[in-house]
Amino acid sequence: MNRGFYTIMAAQFFSSLADNALLFVAISLLTSMNAPASLTPLLKLSFVLFYVLLAAFVGAFADSLPKGRVMFIANLIKVFGCALMFLSVHPLLAYAVVGFGAAVYSPAKYGILTELLPPEKLVPANGWIEGLTVMSIIFGTVLGGTLVSTHGSAWLLSFDIPGFESGIDTGAEAAMSVVVVIYVLATLFNLRIPDTGARYEHQERNPAKLIADFANCSATLWRDKLGQISLAVTTLFWGAGATLQFIVLKWAERSLHMPLDKATNLIGVVAIGVALGAVMAARIIPLRKSLTVIPLGIIMGLVVCSMVFVTSVNFAYPLLTLIGFLSGFFVVPMNALLQHRGHVLMSAGHSIAVQNFNENLSILTMLALYAIMITLNLDLDIIVVMFGLSVAGIMYFIGRKHAANQREHDSLALIGEHKH
Repeated sequence: MNRGFYTIMAAQFFSSLADNALLFVAISLLTSMNAPASLTPLLKLSFVLFYVLLAAFVGAFADSLPKGRVMFIANLIKVFGCALMFLSVHPLLAYAVVGFGAAVYSPAKYGILTELLPPEKLVPANGWIEGLTVMSIIFGTVLGGTLVSTHGSAWLLSFDIPGFESGIDTGAEAAMSVVVVIYVLATLFNLRIPDTGARYEHQERNPAKLIADFANCSATLWRDKLGQISLAVTTLFWGAGATLQFIVLKWAERSLHMPLDKATNLIGVVAIGVALGAVMAARIIPLRKSLTVIPLGIIMGLVVCSMVFVTSVNFAYPLLTLIGFLSGFFVVPMNALLQHRGHVLMSAGHSIAVQNFNENLSILTMLALYAIMITLNLDLDIIVVMFGLSVAGIMYFIGRKHAANQREHDSLALIGEHKH
């Protein structure tokens, strides 16, 4: 791998680290404002909103300028969103602005890999990016929890530079300052990303045509027999993963009696499980066998239901590691299959845009449903069981659909043989 690739990796790591840490700083801000519990999942919802709204346009924007510059602009938008929190703008609105920056950032970070590296290095490069992203989620979650903890806040506020008045008086402001510094660091790495020289002259600028083109790509992927199964699984995985994050925080508070800064460690434990499952799947599941992992999704949903019986931290850690492991093991082969089908049927950029749209729409839908359940004061055990059974049930139907597709394919092949 060349130097440019490592610069992209560093920029991606720090940008994602700050995104994840900021979520927990924003949750802490909502708590200090005595906001209703239903607003907490809406934070993530506000973040992914622009991924859905801008799906048809961000790819074209990413191709209209050198990718390093697009990533630089996107990080500046994130810094601006952070600054809004300092100015006492509501965390939901400020975090939505950060999400806007992230939506612009996403196609550029994947698109630049195809410009910078030869095709045979794309799979390991994507593996590195995914691995680093999981690491940034783990570290970002733990960092966010540490920044908003009583000890973390006290330590940050104890810094005193003689003759300099920072104007930072609260733990939340101190935590946000650290996040801004990390975003600035990512922005500096963006400036070092080499210009690959790739230019896309004929960028469509008509919004109606961009939407029509995007809808066409989306329909193509959903009609493809392998594409639809892999897209359905990854869409479910991301929606379920985002919702599980908030369910675990609530569960840690209610069943394990943990404060927010300790509960964030449990999210880190799930992410470690995902990383272990992802590594193992990458080693032992070849692309052609990727659909054999569907039953693991059903098992994962059923394992989630067992959370209602756990009231001890000693059992919580291995259980959440197992949930993460099963998730990572079944999503990585599906992701690889989806990228492969997307690449075969259309350009990589278009396929990533379709994937982003569906996955983030799933996050929006599942978090909205969770927020409604919290507003209705449904018992957390009921929410956990409904969530687990829904995941297992949807995975079962996806498995049935795949089996039906296989039978249809086999019968068509037989008809073809009889004709000959």
